[in-house]
Amino acid sequence: MTTSLKLSALLALLASAAAHGQIYKCQPPGGSVELTDVNRGSYCKLMDLPGMTVPAPARRAAPAVRNAAPVTTPGEFPRVDNAEQRARDADRRGILEDELKTEQQKLAELRREFNNGEPERRGDERNYAKYQERVATLRDSISRSEKNVDALKREIANIR
Repeated sequence: MTTSLKLSALLALLASAAAHGQIYKCQPPGGSVELTDVNRGSYCKLMDLPGMTVPAPARRAAPAVRNAAPVTTPGEFPRVDNAEQRARDADRRGILEDELKTEQQKLAELRREFNNGEPERRGDERNYAKYQERVATLRDSISRSEKNVDALKREIANIR
């Protein structure tokens, strides 16, 4: 290495040392000198660089577990009266029921096309692998649609 290259490597290490705190000079037997921020054993020595060492960042302790206090709303937080909340819940229920109806129709159509695991082959599926890929895609779509229907039913049941 040239002197300027060594100097630039040392300066780069010193710049990174500000983030890590310590620099080690490692020279394994028969190896070259390496400057690093990791102590790699008995052949590494901590370098004494006055003014260049920065204490390692303090470790943060895990937050203490507190008893769950009841959640309170601030006094200036806007409140909705019961009639308004019931109207919002009714609107939400209507929207979810429409989504549920649409998802159930989609599920019925997918099941009809799936035909108990033997859908009708299309003209562009001369290759049997393409047919199997479409069957697998249909199976996945049916599974996803069933999960959507279940989730919508749960959501509707959670509305007061």
